Amino acid sequence: MVRISRAIEFSSSLRYRHPDLSEEENRRRFGARASRHGHNYRLEVTLSGEPDPETGMVLDLKDLIVVLEREIMARFDHRDLNDDTAFFEKVPPTPENVARVIFRLLHRALPKGLLERIRLQPELDLWVEVVGSEEAE
Repeated sequence: MVRISRAIEFSSSLRYRHPDLSEEENRRRFGARASRHGHNYRLEVTLSGEPDPETGMVLDLKDLIVVLEREIMARFDHRDLNDDTAFFEKVPPTPENVARVIFRLLHRALPKGLLERIRLQPELDLWVEVVGSEEAE
């Protein structure tokens, strides 16, 4: 078994907001994060598997870059997570929720069984990891 990881960076604006709560209750629960703010995210994607005997690769990294561009960069880079995506209509775009969405997108887009984990880092001292296929369903 071999693990290979690729990192990308993207920037998004967002505000923590739960649609079932009033603006006042959102401000009370989420504080300053209820106001529009932004993050420069670092995303690490780890694949694991047996390298192909002919190519020596778990997955051609050109193929991984295409998937990351299509599934992550096109959807999230320089976007407002609340207004420009449908992923956070019912849940706030917390690091945990953003990471879960990204894991699901990549799990569906990559060959079955290759995605081991993602690590999303919205701040230098904060990151979220999603591991395993149970999160993808």
